[in-house]
Amino acid sequence: MDGVSSEGADSHSGEPTVAEFEPDLHLSEIFGARLESRQHDLEGVKSAGVLRVLVGYSHTHYFMDGLRLRGISAENLRQFEPVLQKGLGNPRPKINVLPLPVARDEMIDFLARGYGDMAIGNITATDERSEQVVFSVPIRRNVSEVIVHGRAVAGLEDLDSLAGRTVHVRASSSFFESLAFLNAALTSQGLAPLDVQALDEHLQTEDILELVNAGAVDITVADDHMAEFWSGVLDGIVVRTDLPVRTGRDIAWAIRPELADLKPIVDEFVRGHREGTLVGNVLYQRYLRDNRYVHNASASADRKRFEALTDIFRRYSSEYEFDWLLIAAQGYQESRLIQSRRSPAGAIGVMQLLPATAKAPPVSIANIEELEANIHAGHKYLRHIADRYFADEKMSELDRHLFSFAAYNAGPTRISRLRRQAGEFGIDPNVWFGQMERLVARKVGMEPVTYVRNIFKYYVTYKLMREEAAIQERIAAGAS
Repeated sequence: MDGVSSEGADSHSGEPTVAEFEPDLHLSEIFGARLESRQHDLEGVKSAGVLRVLVGYSHTHYFMDGLRLRGISAENLRQFEPVLQKGLGNPRPKINVLPLPVARDEMIDFLARGYGDMAIGNITATDERSEQVVFSVPIRRNVSEVIVHGRAVAGLEDLDSLAGRTVHVRASSSFFESLAFLNAALTSQGLAPLDVQALDEHLQTEDILELVNAGAVDITVADDHMAEFWSGVLDGIVVRTDLPVRTGRDIAWAIRPELADLKPIVDEFVRGHREGTLVGNVLYQRYLRDNRYVHNASASADRKRFEALTDIFRRYSSEYEFDWLLIAAQGYQESRLIQSRRSPAGAIGVMQLLPATAKAPPVSIANIEELEANIHAGHKYLRHIADRYFADEKMSELDRHLFSFAAYNAGPTRISRLRRQAGEFGIDPNVWFGQMERLVARKVGMEPVTYVRNIFKYYVTYKLMREEAAIQERIAAGAS
């Protein structure tokens, strides 16, 4: 249960070029306000004293580490606030810039419906989106959406050679729209269309690139700058700048149409902070190149350990009524599925339990030095947490798993206490992603948040691996 180190903590300090973003703690809603539809104009914003900015919660653009907001979006907003106040003239209105984290598939729709005033965070300016919102000048120009694939993928010589292949992207991404155009072009030539598979909306582009690196996803699409940054870290991905799905795309900030008067102020700020400027380059270096990364959950040695432990995880997950792939993903996060692992705190084995915890009720398993007993004890302890703290809560089964993992890492009493406080911050206590993970990040730090997010990514990896294996089995059965 030793978890992982805090993502981005302190490793970004000591650079005077960009100020750290620290929240205005006198605003209780600075962290998570309840979304209310307010389609007011600029005078309404001045009167309210708050500019609500929708941001995507991710470990490159916006996340909290204790009381410190970090990420490209967070630091840009910190510097934008005084520029906004100055730009609105004298007497300067006191307007707080309030970040509101939402899922990426909600950003444009929520902005158009008045649940925010602006939205930022690697948003592609498209014609379709321009019908709903006003875009700033580009914060990054002439972006190409390019094919990215694993090293085992062969035979991709041009876009036509993608015909009939499977490509994984988020349905809310601009990539999904671009692939629809590509499919139209392919079918007009009499070629087979792409099989476009939608990935979970909680996965960011960097997460999907990690899945390609792990071999769980063969082909995806990414903005060229993101793909090139990550290719320096993930040696299992191939970035095909020679295979652009769309070119000439711009990344920009989005503004609600009723606040189009803000565009000149926003444009002035963006011109001084976009990629290519000193400040913009520092931020991209800080959060894209120097950030921490998760491990590859399906590299050959890791995959062999996973396959070797499949029967044990299946048996005990069935007994304790868990999704066995999620518990296997937790085991990978805890120990890389290595039974010989010992933490400095004395935690042992695959599930990283303390011997005293395993020996005492309600677990009462003494021999966790042995592999099967260790995995059994981890299941039993997790079942105790889920039943005692989350069994009667009105949450989805996935959220019950996720809260149990957070409690396994940070302690069930602490997580339960934070759930009771969630209403003070406008946060849903029964939803982990985008809700309670934000409060835990603020009150505890990034370790449990990163812990749960990594488990979820490994879970997606394992699930895709199993689906791939099932397809290969069906193909083999049909050929026999």
